[in-house]
Amino acid sequence: ARRLTRAATPSGATAGQPSATDLANAFLGAVHVEQVRGSRLFNVSITSSDPQFAARAADALAAEYVQFNLEYRTDATRKSLDFLAGEIAKQQTKVEDSERAMAEYRESNNALSLEDRQNTVVSSLNQVNDEYTRIRTVRIQKEALYNQIKSLPPSSVGDAPAVGASPAVQSLRTRLAELQRQKVQLNERYGPKNPQVIENDNAIADTTQQLQTALTAAVAAIRSEYQTARATELRLADALKQSQGAAMELNRKNVGYTVLEREAQSNRGIYEALLQRQNELQIVSNSGGNNVRLMDRAVVPGSPFTPDVRRNYMLGALTGLLLSLGLVLAIDYLDDTVKTPEDITRRLKLPFLGLVPAVKGNNHPLLSQEVPHEFGEAFRALRTSLVFSSGTEGTRVIALTSAQPLEGKTTTACNMAIALAYGGSRVLLIDADMRRPSVSRTLGIENNVGLSHLLTGQATARQAIHRTNVQNLWVMTAGMTPPNPSELLASDRMKTLIANVQTGPFDWVLIDTPPVLAVTDAVIIAPWVSGVVFVIGSEMTQRRLAERAVETLLTSRPHVLGAVLNRVDIIRNKYYYSRYYGYKYKNYYVKSNAA
Repeated sequence: ARRLTRAATPSGATAGQPSATDLANAFLGAVHVEQVRGSRLFNVSITSSDPQFAARAADALAAEYVQFNLEYRTDATRKSLDFLAGEIAKQQTKVEDSERAMAEYRESNNALSLEDRQNTVVSSLNQVNDEYTRIRTVRIQKEALYNQIKSLPPSSVGDAPAVGASPAVQSLRTRLAELQRQKVQLNERYGPKNPQVIENDNAIADTTQQLQTALTAAVAAIRSEYQTARATELRLADALKQSQGAAMELNRKNVGYTVLEREAQSNRGIYEALLQRQNELQIVSNSGGNNVRLMDRAVVPGSPFTPDVRRNYMLGALTGLLLSLGLVLAIDYLDDTVKTPEDITRRLKLPFLGLVPAVKGNNHPLLSQEVPHEFGEAFRALRTSLVFSSGTEGTRVIALTSAQPLEGKTTTACNMAIALAYGGSRVLLIDADMRRPSVSRTLGIENNVGLSHLLTGQATARQAIHRTNVQNLWVMTAGMTPPNPSELLASDRMKTLIANVQTGPFDWVLIDTPPVLAVTDAVIIAPWVSGVVFVIGSEMTQRRLAERAVETLLTSRPHVLGAVLNRVDIIRNKYYYSRYYGYKYKNYYVKSNAA
């Protein structure tokens, strides 16, 4: 510590009043050691206001550590060699004693070649056991065959497969069959006293006698084979018992010998390992090598490393940018409302019919009043999409619904009806939302007689339909709120009404139905109409609610024409809609709203 403190002290410094321990602690507090990733290198740095002092201190610290490590390794190697020398001497004595005990055991038990004898006895035992097993199997087979033949009556012995397999029996049976065939032929041509017939009978008798003799010989051969196999089995059983006794005697002697042999091998292995380790340490000690060395000396820094103002500014700016980006992404992730046409086509899997821009300061804008140009243009485009997606034959009955209230469904229905009327079509608008009727309030007409009166039989269709101040547009208001709207909409009268208007004088019939998630009225009417238009409020309806509403609506399997994105704030989302519609169209929308 005193040497290191002197080496690290700047030139010209007086002997400090603080103690060496204080100086060393202060110095070590400024030391930083960091390992280079993926290597066995370490970077040593010293933090100081004097660059010359920092470089000299780092060199002094590294050199001191290299020297300390060399001295430590040398001392540790010397101690290890002294210890190994004593252990090798002890282990050598153990090896000699264990080998001497093995030699004395072999002499006292008359087992000088224990390993070779053991191999011979075991091999002989295995051979005898294999042969005994084989001959015992043969004896069992021969015995079963012999017992089978013994159990047969004499007249059926020849039917046994083993007897019939004899070559002599097979040859005589073939000969006898041939003679029998010749006898049949001779009897057909000659009488019984014909010489050829008599000669054939004599040949048949001789052959039959020879066959009986051959059968008796085959049975005797089977009995002889069984007796031979039994005698061989008994002989091998005696030989197996003798081999087993010899093996057990040898195994008894081998138990003690095995213990001595394992002890000798263990002592010899430890002795050889100690010798090898001693040789390795001796080589290391003689080489004087060190596993730590100084790769590069410290370089005097040309400028302070802290504080780095430029780096701090850049890190601060990057951190702020990342935080801002993360905040934007988090807000966008948490806002799961339907905002763009892509949400409709990708999330809801519905065709996109068009969008309706929001009109500031007016919650119920109508084309029959003064509205911005882009608002009217949106409904003219929507009219075109509706014409091409709903066919051209007969009266087209379209139901409009939404997921939840306040999405602008009724306003959209009124403006679609006005747009179609402006196009020259005869249009009937029916307010089927009898719980919260809004068509009459939006268009500014009275709601005295309407759909509820027609469905309850209190009025006729002619009395319930009213002409408006818009040319070619007629309206059937909701009428008085009944106690059972769903039952009325599901009644046969409602079904008959829709069937009648499909063949009536109107080109278009638009039905404003309640929201899907609120009541089931829209689901009831959907299968009866030509198509359904789904109105979605931009940045109002959550995607999960819209998906649930679409699933509920599709349970009745209607013909869904598509979806309309209503109340779109084009100015606030001008970046997206400029990309979606084109830059010039975006500028046109912005200028129209500004005007």
